[in-house]
Amino acid sequence: MLYLSAHPALDHHDTGAGHPERPERVPAALAGIRRAGLADALVELVPRSATRAELELVHDPSYLVLLEDFCEAGGGRLDADTVASDGSWAAALRAVGGALEAVKALTASDDGTAFVAHRPPGHHATADQAMGFCLLNTVAVAAAWLAERGERVLVLDWDVHHGNGTQAIFWDDPRVLYVSTHQSPLYPGTGSVEATGGPAAPGLTVNLPVPPGATGDVLQYAYEEIVLPAAASFSPTWVLVSSGFDAHRDDPLAHLALSAGDFADLARLATEVAPHGRLAFVMEGGYDLQAISMSAGAVASVALGGKYRPEPATSGGPGRQVVENARKVRDALGFGA
Repeated sequence: MLYLSAHPALDHHDTGAGHPERPERVPAALAGIRRAGLADALVELVPRSATRAELELVHDPSYLVLLEDFCEAGGGRLDADTVASDGSWAAALRAVGGALEAVKALTASDDGTAFVAHRPPGHHATADQAMGFCLLNTVAVAAAWLAERGERVLVLDWDVHHGNGTQAIFWDDPRVLYVSTHQSPLYPGTGSVEATGGPAAPGLTVNLPVPPGATGDVLQYAYEEIVLPAAASFSPTWVLVSSGFDAHRDDPLAHLALSAGDFADLARLATEVAPHGRLAFVMEGGYDLQAISMSAGAVASVALGGKYRPEPATSGGPGRQVVENARKVRDALGFGA
């Protein structure tokens, strides 16, 4: 079964005309899941808002007050790219609440997987700052909620942008292994191979920056050479995926060259490292609607053991040497497999 949290009719996060992070993104993902033939497997979750106590697992209380007040006053620009409206606070609360209900549903059933399709995305949000279209860090709250209950959480982030917020939140937390594959150079400019975690969590941040034009075989090679061994060493009891689809070759904001077939391959690798019934995919970025639709359908299908693949995998792009160099850097720092 696929536990699905997605409530576009309740989405009143208005980013304004022409903004790439627009409401149509979620219906595009849902359409892709339907085209993958998964309707009979869906269990739709009831929407609910995250509580203040849940948010404070990762966010500063003063920041939450400021953000709520900002939205209630009508919103506006939080930075050059990040916009909030009077409906954004409620939408962000439901995004976090949706992720929490997904992990709770999986915990109760011990079966299936989950797909959380809400907006705004979250992985750039730090403990005390909104940025990069993100207001609250959805995956981070869910990971912290699990960690508080004794779980060891692997966060796989394959959004094309580095999840600087998630990295910062768990930088020194030995309960969470954070892994990011991302285009470099690109916003927000963080995520170097040498950034490997704080003194209490050495090696538990794994950054794998790849160059523009990298294809799916490069990311798969990175997973096989570095990510899977790191995951095996960490032995996660849960896997949460920051599932951005902006590494797709058609995305207007970045320059990687993945296809929906490549996201299917990444999802397969995620299922290999996740214990049974302990895997949830949470939407992050992705700004071409057709790419979102195809990729979401492929990921959800593979997560349930299906074979829906609307595009073939890609290969031949640059970046393999970068991955090899990253492995050497981690080996030299003592964090090899």
